[in-house]
Amino acid sequence: MEGALVNGLFIILKGKAKVFRTGINGKEQIVRFAKEGEIIGHRGFGTEEYYPIGAIALEDTILCSFTRETLQESLLNNAKFGYDLMLFYANELNRSENKVKTISQMTVRERVIDTLLYINRKFGTTDGFLNLTLSRKEYADYAGTTEEQVIRTFSSLKKEGLINTRARHISIFDVHALKAEISQHNFFLDS
Repeated sequence: MEGALVNGLFIILKGKAKVFRTGINGKEQIVRFAKEGEIIGHRGFGTEEYYPIGAIALEDTILCSFTRETLQESLLNNAKFGYDLMLFYANELNRSENKVKTISQMTVRERVIDTLLYINRKFGTTDGFLNLTLSRKEYADYAGTTEEQVIRTFSSLKKEGLINTRARHISIFDVHALKAEISQHNFFLDS
């Protein structure tokens, strides 16, 4: 939980989660989404006493937890693990910095498209629909815009034949056309 005392980090063994930070007036900003095999809670590890971000399961999720003490002991006794964790943090920082750049330089439509492509890359599809079901508000919280703007953008993309929506489920008809629309930003780093 955001603001809770740090007690370790977690690996998602099964399920999906959204990682978020609360901003001004309690507005949620989704930082990233996590799936099986990924770490959550790592931003609190190190010198932090409290988690600066929170995570919420988006479906039934099973976690493996590592206490702060176990991690510190492992890092002190295993140089390869320490090196791998350092590379993980460097990649996280790179993705975070690129997302800030993207949000500041893309139009709302481009940010929504980028969000759809990110979810498609990270979670794939089942029966033609994105394998992560989100509310319009959650799309907005990740894209750094409003729910109304997401609804307008989805409507426009549907009229253009690029996506289809069925309640909270979304299918992308033309990934290449969406990529082409945001290609000048060269932002295909997240997996």
